[in-house]
Amino acid sequence: MGIGLLFPGQASQFPGMGKDLHDAYPVARRTFEEASEALSLDMAALCFLGTEEVLRMTENTQPAIFTVSVAAFRVLAAETGVRPTCAAGHSLGEYSALVAAGAKRALPLGVSAPFHCALMRPAADRLAPELRAIPQGPLAFPVVANVTAAPYGAGDVVADVLIRQITAPVRWEESVVAMRAAGADAFLEVGPGKVLSGLLRRIEKDAATGVFCGPADLDAARGMTA
Repeated sequence: MGIGLLFPGQASQFPGMGKDLHDAYPVARRTFEEASEALSLDMAALCFLGTEEVLRMTENTQPAIFTVSVAAFRVLAAETGVRPTCAAGHSLGEYSALVAAGAKRALPLGVSAPFHCALMRPAADRLAPELRAIPQGPLAFPVVANVTAAPYGAGDVVADVLIRQITAPVRWEESVVAMRAAGADAFLEVGPGKVLSGLLRRIEKDAATGVFCGPADLDAARGMTA
């Protein structure tokens, strides 16, 4: 079974997200610690104790969902040895997908503004040097980009694609179709919430779907990734 990993973006957050992962797995705790150190912000406190209102603030939502998603992927990889056929992330979830694949090692940069529209051009210009300064590594598995709805190519500069992504629309339906064409016949949402699983069932009604964001999801995830 070809497995496609889906990484959520904004609107997937909820109070307490990631706590079960953090409490159960050392690799998840280390991920939270790394994020806290990088941001000078207690990510565990934000994710576990933050209210819905606090977590809806973009400058909190971005790093919180990213941290939980990367922690979930690291646990999933350690516990199941998953070898994805491909992956994609919705909006800011693309950062999580790229980090999971090894292409980038960085946190999303907080910007409180509407994404994927021309209003974000100043933010894109400001973030460009920082994104380009992050070393790019090889992809361990294909990642489908929001901007092109196609896997990153060997010659693509990841930072350039991410810069375009800030102002461009998310081509999500086309991205899912591209994942099916790449051989994914089952999809596992890695991170908080079930938003992408719900969207996927509308796009590819016959595809198997699942979620992974804690110990309770592990047995089902093992069954999908075996």
